Amino acid sequence: MNRSTLSAACALVALLALAPADARCASLAHTAPENAGTSPARDDAPFAIQRIAAFDRPWAIAFLPDGRLLLTEKAGRMFLLTQAGARTPIDGVPAVYDRGQNGLLDVAPSPDFARDRLLYFTRVAPEDGGGALVLARARLDESGGRARLRDLETLWRQQPAGPGGQPGGIVACSPDGRHLFLTVGDRMEPDTAQDPDAARGKILRLDPDGSAPPDNPMAGQPGIRALTWSTGHRNPYGLAFAPDGTLWEHEMGPRGGDELNRIRRGGSYGWPTVSNGDQYSGRPIPRHATRPDFDAPSLYWTPVIAPAGLAFYQGDVFPAWRGSALIGGLRAEGLVRVVFDADGAAHQADRWSLGRRIRDVAVAPDGAVWVIEDGADAGLLRLTAK
Repeated sequence: MNRSTLSAACALVALLALAPADARCASLAHTAPENAGTSPARDDAPFAIQRIAAFDRPWAIAFLPDGRLLLTEKAGRMFLLTQAGARTPIDGVPAVYDRGQNGLLDVAPSPDFARDRLLYFTRVAPEDGGGALVLARARLDESGGRARLRDLETLWRQQPAGPGGQPGGIVACSPDGRHLFLTVGDRMEPDTAQDPDAARGKILRLDPDGSAPPDNPMAGQPGIRALTWSTGHRNPYGLAFAPDGTLWEHEMGPRGGDELNRIRRGGSYGWPTVSNGDQYSGRPIPRHATRPDFDAPSLYWTPVIAPAGLAFYQGDVFPAWRGSALIGGLRAEGLVRVVFDADGAAHQADRWSLGRRIRDVAVAPDGAVWVIEDGADAGLLRLTAK
């Protein structure tokens, strides 16, 4: 691209995007994103795998500051676990709409959990017409050898409800602890992802009580607009902040085009107008390169890996991984490690075959990596250096 063409593209983006023109021009000047879908998986993993426990259709794992784990099962069960695998059921989980990809989803402790004992969690709640994605918080009460959710509050509820899958429902707390970010999938209604008034295909930014922050891109506007941080997402099952404070998200594409996205304030990521995959019917979708007004992925996978779970590594067990993103692969049946250039460009560094569909990944306070398998009799696995 010559200088005059780049200038024209930047001028177009400045009109169409919410970010400053210089930031968008810098992103356009980057090289095209890498397709890591054809990279072969390796069998020579640098870690040993220990199976700790097994669960029925688990969805998410998260660590408490004391090293214990939280784990959700899609049918509506939540557990508190020691690292030796001893489990305590957590009572008080509200009813879920357990159909397909819907059910009890993510769980995340408050950034100040040691003081406030608050958990944020998501579920698809049963309603007429299907289910509605719900973000809630509750206090974890432990007494008498039992655990229970108390003081349950609904912070946000998706309307209208629907029967479709692809709910999203992944929660990330901002590094300063002041905001919550929530992924909302398109619920298999693709056109809603570009509708600013539809609570689908978005990433939301909320205050901890569920209200709309006054500095959101469309603050002061009605409905879902006030909460929307970014749009044009399909099936987002990974959301996490990098050590430098950048927010990253991954989502499943259709037939091809799984994406890793660097999320910016007011960004639009193109679904379903553009994709690096095609419809399951075989009908082509225009590629990201045809629409520079949309944010292109930083990395994509065709064929797909079906990414699920996202964590950034900062521990001591695998010092060479510091700053890397770790992504579980359902279709890939393994673990993916992504590294980042000084300019923020993403590259797949490793893909290890585990022979298991990986649903979520988390890093323990001691630096060990934990993953949870997908499906029935799914193993909770601890990865440590060989």
